[in-house]
Amino acid sequence: MRAAVLVAVMSIVTILLRFLPFIVFRKQTPRYISYLGKVLPPAIIGMLVIYCLKDITPLINPFGIPELIAGACVAAIHVWKRNSIISILAGTIIYMVLVQMVF
Repeated sequence: MRAAVLVAVMSIVTILLRFLPFIVFRKQTPRYISYLGKVLPPAIIGMLVIYCLKDITPLINPFGIPELIAGACVAAIHVWKRNSIISILAGTIIYMVLVQMVF
C-alpha cells in the first residue's frame, strides 16, 4: 500500500512539473526561456561528451581508440542522417562491439 501511494504522489508531481510551464507561460514565452531552449541542448551534449571521454588513458592500451572511433562514427552518422537517436544508438553499438570483440 505504501508503494502505491509513493508511486501516485510521484506521478502527480511529475505531471504537474510537465504542465507547469504551459500554465505559467500561457500568453508568451519569455525571451530568456527561449534562449535557454536554444543554448542548453548543445551545452548538455558537450558536457556528456567530455564526461564520456574523461577516463581515456592515452598511454595505456587500447589508448582510447574505441572511444575515438565510436565518437567519429556518431559525428559522421549525425551529419549524414541529422537524427540524434540514430547516431547515438549506432555509436553505442559500435563502441560495444569494439570493446567486446576487437579491443
